[in-house]
Amino acid sequence: MAAATHCISSCWGLQHIFETLSLSNPTTTALKPLSFSANTSLSLFSQGAVTMSPVQRVPRHSIVCEAAPMKKADSAAKRARQAEKRRIYNKARKSEIRTRMKKVLDELEVLRKKPDAQPDEVQPIEALIAEAYSVIDKAVKVGTLHRNTGARRKSRLARRKKAVEVHHGWYTPAPVPTA
Repeated sequence: MAAATHCISSCWGLQHIFETLSLSNPTTTALKPLSFSANTSLSLFSQGAVTMSPVQRVPRHSIVCEAAPMKKADSAAKRARQAEKRRIYNKARKSEIRTRMKKVLDELEVLRKKPDAQPDEVQPIEALIAEAYSVIDKAVKVGTLHRNTGARRKSRLARRKKAVEVHHGWYTPAPVPTA
């Protein structure tokens, strides 16, 4: 009986299982809603009101789809080559931007820590900043960087330079007018 209950519970939705059911007491009115109803409970099977005869299963034939790598179309292969070329080109540009920014920030940090710094020592750093701005602008122009990213990086350099000038007293920010 346990095997029959297991088969019923695992194959509950299959129509051919219900076709093989035989009622042991055909006069029972509680079994009338049995016709493929989802609300039929398993308690009927456990009380012995319904018996089950063995059913031979038909072997299923399944189709196996293998995802074998197919040859790319010529246009797809060309796109892949172009994408790789652009990736390497953009990687070099971004690396150059990071290098130039790092040089500027390092020089600004050295100048900030210098106790007897003079205002004319900012001139070589301004030249480095101009070169960094140029590289950032070119990267934005060709599409390597988004324009907001380029603006943010240029702003970061300008803010650090201004912070060093304020630190040494070479620049005094204008007071904010109060309303």
